[in-house]
Amino acid sequence: MSQPLQYSTFYLNGQLYGIDVMKVQEVAKPMPITRIQLAASFIKGIVNLRGQIATAISLRELFQLEAVDCKDKMTVVCHLDGNLVSFVVDEIGDVIQVEKEAYEDIPETLPQSVRQYLGGVYKLENRILSCIDLDKVISILSKKEDVAA
Repeated sequence: MSQPLQYSTFYLNGQLYGIDVMKVQEVAKPMPITRIQLAASFIKGIVNLRGQIATAISLRELFQLEAVDCKDKMTVVCHLDGNLVSFVVDEIGDVIQVEKEAYEDIPETLPQSVRQYLGGVYKLENRILSCIDLDKVISILSKKEDVAA
């Protein structure tokens, strides 16, 4: 039997998402966000995380879901390609373990605006865990920056 995988989970628009726990630095309470002029709409600004500057990205807006006020939202802090990123999410879940055998490819029924950032899904007892692939996020964000430049 293979080693189970662990994911730090959170919710967006009522759906369960996860990031590999080894890629998450911390889960943080809502923080003041300083806006950045002319940034893409999904970039909410920057936050000061005990002296470290992190870019705040609304996963809702990145996934093209309905935008909401980020002021009271929790964040999942990760290192992305040498940069600190604070993903703004609706609600924090738990760290959960999944068995590799429960893995499935990304369903075609998910919108492309979400599917492009996922690495796969896991069938849990009473729900689906959609796993964010941070390498895909980096790749797509760098392409968006090239287009914006």
